[in-house]
Amino acid sequence: MSLVADSPVNSSSSEDFATLLDAELDSISDASAGLEDDDDNFDSARPEDDDANEIRPLDEFFGSQCRKKRRKVEILNCVIDPQGSTAHDEKLQIIGASVEKDTCTHPGDIGGLCIRCGQKVDDRSGVAFGYIHKDLRLGNHEVARIRKRDFKNLLSQKKLYLVLDLDHTLLNSTRFLDLTLEEEYLRSQTHTLQEALKGSLFRLDYLHMFTKLRPFVRTFLKEASNSFEMYIYTMGERAYAMEMAKLLDPENIYFNSKVIAQGDCTQRHQKGLDVVLGHESAVLILDDTEPVWVKHKDNLILMERYHFFASSCQQFGFNCKSLSELKSDESEADGALATVLEVLKQIHRMFFDQKLGDNVVERDVRQVLKTVRKEVLKGCKLVFSRVFPTKFQAENHQLWKMAEQLGALCTVEVDPSVTHVVSTDAGTKKSRWAEQEKMFLVHPRWIEAANYLWQKQPEENFPVKQTKN
Repeated sequence: MSLVADSPVNSSSSEDFATLLDAELDSISDASAGLEDDDDNFDSARPEDDDANEIRPLDEFFGSQCRKKRRKVEILNCVIDPQGSTAHDEKLQIIGASVEKDTCTHPGDIGGLCIRCGQKVDDRSGVAFGYIHKDLRLGNHEVARIRKRDFKNLLSQKKLYLVLDLDHTLLNSTRFLDLTLEEEYLRSQTHTLQEALKGSLFRLDYLHMFTKLRPFVRTFLKEASNSFEMYIYTMGERAYAMEMAKLLDPENIYFNSKVIAQGDCTQRHQKGLDVVLGHESAVLILDDTEPVWVKHKDNLILMERYHFFASSCQQFGFNCKSLSELKSDESEADGALATVLEVLKQIHRMFFDQKLGDNVVERDVRQVLKTVRKEVLKGCKLVFSRVFPTKFQAENHQLWKMAEQLGALCTVEVDPSVTHVVSTDAGTKKSRWAEQEKMFLVHPRWIEAANYLWQKQPEENFPVKQTKN
């Protein structure tokens, strides 16, 4: 297999929010040259219906050419020199631009300078969006306004938001020094397996690591992009996140600047939608780790982890050979990404179902997700045996909660209405009851498999063995 030795070249998008910001900031450099000519036209550049006390929308501020002359004057009120200090132009006092300093409520700032009036902002409250533009911070009201506007715009295109984790969800990486002896063949340029992995296995010498894209990922991104505005959200460092984004999206079609890394999080060891410019009622999340989304579990679709490299298995305590050691891989057609793509399409269809009426703004994708999930084990009544620790409150256990989310009814005692006994030992009283009454006896992994595959699995594939005393 030929091994890709470097990542694809990144390209920018003209629609990128960061590009719009850069274009506006570039106007500072030529503002001085036209200042005297602008003085006479300052009032004419202001729309007649512009309320001096109203915050102009961020998108209007960046996109309106009719206010170009006014912006030059306003932003020159606080010009940054190459050393980062601030110099004030006395001409601005004469033309009365200082009025803007008193009336502007500063919807956001870049590096301490208001994105609307150019004045220095002392109270930098709000949320930092450094992944969109360096040092960008938006006030809470402006964030809410942008989300509302973008939400309506996205719904008009019949799209939702999709936040994607990187590691173990879309790909798997390992350092060169963590390769096992059975993985040394990956370094070779002539091994037969590498031809089969062409285009999905990357040797990144400058990062001293290998990265393997999950099977079906390119098809997944292409098809998901038709129905979703997509973000990358990782707990990895920004440099790593950007390199992975290049591998996944070499032509910069899907993500643009929407790559959120560890440094963008507002809470340590937690991911949050506060740094996503999308309305929570329209956001779905794909991630292999539930605890990092404490505040947004209702938006989360938990992914089965992708363990291609041995170091990944070791990281999570699995005492088994990795896919690379077995010289195997997930199925393209039946793998995790192919499965979850169908779920996403189903949720999207249900959200935009015309039978529900025209007012899609009032709908909530979290309720749709809950409805779809409850169909998986609908009609099943479960009792557990030797699954939870002694004296543990059964209904608080993760498996109990997972089963209920999948639509099953859970109980602590057997009765004729019980359909499944979930156990780790075929010798328990409840397990023997299941066999005598010809009810299903399944291992707890049966519930987990249903959760990841979004459909009830054949019970015979999850047998329970008797534990030796």
